[in-house]
Amino acid sequence: MRSSRSPLLLAVASASRRIRGHARQLVLAAAAALALVAVSTAPAAAYAPVGVVHTERVQAGPYAITVGFSEWPLRAMQSLDFTFAPADGVAGKSGTLTLDGPGLDADDRESPLGRHPRKRDVWGLDVQALPEPGTFSFTFDIDGPAGHGRGTLRNVGVLDQPGPPLAISWTVCAIPPVGMLAYLAVGWRRNKPSEKVATLI
Repeated sequence: MRSSRSPLLLAVASASRRIRGHARQLVLAAAAALALVAVSTAPAAAYAPVGVVHTERVQAGPYAITVGFSEWPLRAMQSLDFTFAPADGVAGKSGTLTLDGPGLDADDRESPLGRHPRKRDVWGLDVQALPEPGTFSFTFDIDGPAGHGRGTLRNVGVLDQPGPPLAISWTVCAIPPVGMLAYLAVGWRRNKPSEKVATLI
């Protein structure tokens, strides 16, 4: 009896060792993949600097403001950063920004001036896109030690969005899923799996 069970126990032990070996390799591979993902995403999550490639000046009462743009010329539906830098800093000041231009929602037209998330020494908008081409204006209402000031940067031109029109982009993106649905529908009609299941039952 002992001699007939020993080979079985040896086989079970060998299989257990192989499973543990595979599991260990799988855990190591998963850990390596997670480490690779963490390393690859770390630079993206880091504090990316705000690059200003073009500036405009606007006078809001006693406050001179430099408006910075991370892309120039501006294009519709293009994500970019805006910075609003008072000449003597943002400390002790508050205010609102009013945008005017085509395609803006009512909620997007007026907002309090807040520090830029990646450039904390100035106000700004982070990864903002203007919805349509046209002419926009930026109005600043600022309250500070020198009192209240209001000024508008007018006639900021926004060109057509980069790349193909949205309708063409959506059409191209819809082709693969539509083709897959058509393929599945044809396969279903030809094979009729419901009838085969009914015959089995």
